[in-house]
Amino acid sequence: MLVSLATSIFGVIFSAAPVLAANATEWSSRSIYQLITDRFATSDDTPVPCDTGARKYCGGSWKGVTNHLDYIQSMGFDAIWISPVSANLEGATSRGEAFHGYWTKDLDSLNPHFGTAEDLRALSEALHGRRMYLMLDVVVNHMAAPALPGNNFTFEGFFHPFTNESYFHKQCFVAESPDPSNQTAVEQCWLGDNDLPLPDINTEDPDVVKTLLDWIHNLVQDYGVDGLRIDTVKHIRRDFWPDFANAAGVYTLGEVLINDTSYAAQYTEVVDAILDYPSYFQLANAFLNTEGRFSSLAHVMTSSQQSYKHGLFRTASFVENHDQPRLASLTKDQSLIRNAMTFPFVHDGIPIVYYGQEQGYQGGADPYNREALWFTAYQQDKPLVQHIKIMNAARKEAIEFSPSFLTTPMKLLAVEDHSMAVSKPPMLALFTNIGSENSRGVTWHVDAVFPPNELLVDVLTCSKVVADQQGGVTVPCAYGMPQVLMPAASLRQGGTVCPEVATRVRAKSASLPGVRVTWAVVMASGLFFVLCKSRWMW
Repeated sequence: MLVSLATSIFGVIFSAAPVLAANATEWSSRSIYQLITDRFATSDDTPVPCDTGARKYCGGSWKGVTNHLDYIQSMGFDAIWISPVSANLEGATSRGEAFHGYWTKDLDSLNPHFGTAEDLRALSEALHGRRMYLMLDVVVNHMAAPALPGNNFTFEGFFHPFTNESYFHKQCFVAESPDPSNQTAVEQCWLGDNDLPLPDINTEDPDVVKTLLDWIHNLVQDYGVDGLRIDTVKHIRRDFWPDFANAAGVYTLGEVLINDTSYAAQYTEVVDAILDYPSYFQLANAFLNTEGRFSSLAHVMTSSQQSYKHGLFRTASFVENHDQPRLASLTKDQSLIRNAMTFPFVHDGIPIVYYGQEQGYQGGADPYNREALWFTAYQQDKPLVQHIKIMNAARKEAIEFSPSFLTTPMKLLAVEDHSMAVSKPPMLALFTNIGSENSRGVTWHVDAVFPPNELLVDVLTCSKVVADQQGGVTVPCAYGMPQVLMPAASLRQGGTVCPEVATRVRAKSASLPGVRVTWAVVMASGLFFVLCKSRWMW
């Protein structure tokens, strides 16, 4: 009896699913692949036609995403960000159909175009089985109406759970505000326009607030969500967000679409982090134009490090997303594109890659940057796929070699008009925007960043560089391409990053990899059992 009871106790403990850690600190080591659910993969891989400009549903689903997690994980991503999951406004509008998920009609129902509740749970479970995280995009600020009130539209019973007009702010449009700096108008007027109004939810109403907090708590719990990307954060009063984040109980990443560091900084006080839009705008100007200047980017980065609550840590760095034109629509120069794509991986925050970027997609502004991916057959031999694989792997090597990589702020060094170095030990990233066909040349000169005479490796080409007697480097640029130098001693033997020159031997662990062990004493039938309680540290 005692033996069977002990066996039962151990069986219960060790057959339990691992507990996911999904707070901001644990997200900091992740890299995120952002996708539009409707455009990533169909359930059975049927390559259905998809006219990007038509703005219609094309048939992508949660099951399709699940079927192609190998593709995402093989590039080194350990988290995905998917489209909003709530049921949306149905049918054609002046802006097409709601295939993107941002025109909510019913918070409490799932979008049937993407699949069933079982499909979404299966996606979550499949990710967790791979030790990957699930980030949901959520829309809290507004819902979507087919026409303005008074023009053959009534609030009564149209939306759920906000069933009447009292749950919304009075109609006025943000775009028509005579004073764009009027924060009350930003927060309480409506997005959209007369053709497609987006009624603004009254988040000053305590009943509305309670409904939203209950909704997000249940959504996270029901589907095993590990993090949230929150749409249109600046359009809701700032003091709403701490309670919302607490109710969610997971990492919260807010969208504050603005090119103003001081304005954006306010929101780092109320959610875990924000998408680093101020840096994005300067990054695009610096990298995608051979006449761009790195000094403006350096200024914004330094300002953000100083003004954001946690500096640039926890933020998310990106160079493409569903709201901005793709890089390849702005320049065809592959050296400029690769410089820009490298930057998020040496940024203090979490790198995000937007689906299709790895395949060289060239879509411009919305809707043309929301292409179907299945036409690529998910090829993995594309140059940019390989570039992303290398940078994801190099970042993981840097974290494993030096855990302080995630807490040490990057330093911008040797900032010139057309070149810049970023030091984030053990990485030194060298950037330029001279372009691949420019007659100008660049040589990076960086002083004393490595131990004297250290053997270094450019992880993008596996070329060797030796630091000088003061630990500095002098490196010529080839064809306008970036370089990312790391000590050979920081790269693991047998790993995937330049294994022929890597010299680090991975330390052996005394416990199971990825497991933090604590001890507890349990009494059963008069005897004490010492039990091991494990928590996966992914």
